[in-house]
Amino acid sequence: MLQIVWFKRDLRTADHGPLTLAARHGPVLPLYIIEPELWQQPDMSGRQWAFLREALQELRVDLADLGQPLVLRRGDALTVLRELLATRPIGAVWSHVETGNAWTFARDRRVAELLRRHGIPWHELRQHGIVRGRIDRDRWSQQWEALMAQPLFEAPRLARLARGIDAGALPDVPVDTLPVDPCPGRQHGGRSVAEQALYSFLQVRGERYHQEMSGPATAFASCSRLSAHLACGALSLREVVQATRRQRDKVAQRNGAPPGTWARALSAFEGRLHWHCHFMQKFESEPRIEFENLQRATVGLRDTAPDATRLGAWMRGETGWPLVDACMRALDHTGWINFRMRAMLTSVASYQLWLHWREPGLHLARRFTDYEPGIHWPQLQMQSGTTGINTLRIYNPAKQSLDHDPHGRFIRTWVPQLTNVPDRWIHTPWRMPVDLQRRCGMRIDRDYPSPLVDHEAAARLARRYIQEARRGDAARDESRRIQQRHGSRRRGRRQSAVPSHQRNLFDDGR
Repeated sequence: MLQIVWFKRDLRTADHGPLTLAARHGPVLPLYIIEPELWQQPDMSGRQWAFLREALQELRVDLADLGQPLVLRRGDALTVLRELLATRPIGAVWSHVETGNAWTFARDRRVAELLRRHGIPWHELRQHGIVRGRIDRDRWSQQWEALMAQPLFEAPRLARLARGIDAGALPDVPVDTLPVDPCPGRQHGGRSVAEQALYSFLQVRGERYHQEMSGPATAFASCSRLSAHLACGALSLREVVQATRRQRDKVAQRNGAPPGTWARALSAFEGRLHWHCHFMQKFESEPRIEFENLQRATVGLRDTAPDATRLGAWMRGETGWPLVDACMRALDHTGWINFRMRAMLTSVASYQLWLHWREPGLHLARRFTDYEPGIHWPQLQMQSGTTGINTLRIYNPAKQSLDHDPHGRFIRTWVPQLTNVPDRWIHTPWRMPVDLQRRCGMRIDRDYPSPLVDHEAAARLARRYIQEARRGDAARDESRRIQQRHGSRRRGRRQSAVPSHQRNLFDDGR
């Protein structure tokens, strides 16, 4: 009987368990459903589709080379599956477990009910170290290690379906109402590009990863840039973990030399791969994180209806803080920014501008080509102070600028109004004397805005509000519950939710 392999966020043929196992049970129909309603959700965007479309194009070629092309259908998943059930005898449906947004979770529940009614098994395999249902966090790392150590699945040969089926067209857009979203500096999608990025990082670009991943300018080359490929599944996390460990072994064997920069870089990178799944597990275990404050004592702390002026200025990169604005403009142009700058953008929105995390989070989700809901929403809450278990990290935008772009090169690239501003004033141009502004050919509040608020005073006030919300027996009891359910474990013992050197992991950010 026909085996349907439902591709979702796993657009590859290598290390694809559902594809390999389904082929052992009968002829395979590889299926991808383009769901217009999904692309109408507020966290989806045109740049995400453009990247995904390129990955689909390559997957189509790869499956054809294996013997059976990818079948594309556009519409509601239940309608598509009903039509297939009505026309062909289906033995089973195979896919990977998806930790997506609330919309995809609701869709999967409806699909599961449909298949149950027809007596058709749905085999969902794990591709990340995520455990669905009740989990033991004390032993969570062990199961992650066991999954990552398993042999990779080999791509199978596929028999061409005896009764042909229309492969379907790959549309330019998934739905006509998807807003136009130019992103000229966007990464390209597809398995071959992903493999090239992995190779170049492990062999060439990654040597200074641990030293340069925090700088907004150096991170574009020194970070792996695999996060978007992992988000759409052009690479499996397991193959990236195993490739990284092979390279670490090679580095360790080089003439018995003491560990150098490569060893430290690869160790830091492997830690990020582990934490990728740690944050996704939080989301899988408590999906309300997408909409509600994790720590209920912080509910009502910020108005859920954001200040439109502040939110709009932050979204456009017009806050008056040069590094914040440069990061937002770079993100708009490229679809990517490094993890520390993502954390800073969220921190500024949450503390200095006192915006509820939901609307800034939706904007960032749409801007990120590598949007991964399971990492994105827990990180938004962590950086906003609403988890109840993480240390408050309120970023000073002027200090971050001085620390990570001391000469203002990144700022001048993305905020050309400040091109002629001297290094002394590039981080705080609003303090520059008026006569010097005139000599630089710019004026604050004419060519570039002054800051929306006094960032230091706003940060002090925000810290006080958050700390007051965390006080009290009810808040402490809630924090203990959250720690027990979501806190990290090291060597089987409960620890602070995120070690200090890991606290800035954000949307993979690699």
